[in-house]
Amino acid sequence: MDSFEDEEESDDVPEWTTHVMATLAAEVRRRRKERGMSAQELADACSAIGHPIPRNVIANMESGRRSVLPLVDVIVLAEALGTHPALLIYPLGHVSEVQRLPLQHPTATWDAMSWFTGESGFGLDAALVRAFRAKGRQESAAFNAWNDMRSHHDAARRATDPARREEAERDADQAIKRLKAAAASLRTTRSRIQRILGPTVSVPPGLETLTADIPDGKDSI
Repeated sequence: MDSFEDEEESDDVPEWTTHVMATLAAEVRRRRKERGMSAQELADACSAIGHPIPRNVIANMESGRRSVLPLVDVIVLAEALGTHPALLIYPLGHVSEVQRLPLQHPTATWDAMSWFTGESGFGLDAALVRAFRAKGRQESAAFNAWNDMRSHHDAARRATDPARREEAERDADQAIKRLKAAAASLRTTRSRIQRILGPTVSVPPGLETLTADIPDGKDSI
């Protein structure tokens, strides 16, 4: 009785490869039309990137006549469509459920994307992905602060009014503080990555080139 019930339940599970390809094909077609591109124009864009995907391959994929698409094609199609490969596989906001793995019932697309990108889960791999994302945020904050610092210093040099010069210098000091904070945070993240990967593996570079521009010359972080 139990085996019969298990068999009935498995019959309700979609065929995984068909589901994945159908989701991918529909999202490629949606994004292509959203950008006003024909299948030939998308093929031309892929060729311009350096990895030709013929128009008939794109057309057959979108119509369901092609059941397999290499990962390299997914990567290039995403670039040609101005999106990320993961969003072709898990179209957030456009598909409510996807089948994450074979023999599994569909789950929320947001949950599947969280698994795919390493946002959820446990262990060192998930910790590494989270550290990688933190690294990106910290680098972005540092570059923004660096640009602000340079801009405010330029404004201070150009200012003829003492009050405006003083204001620009204060703003520059605040930008320097943000730059130092971002560099310090990145230093912590780099240490975390080193602990995860081990002492023999290279880690992302720090922000020495940015902090070297701090006027007092004493802050190489």
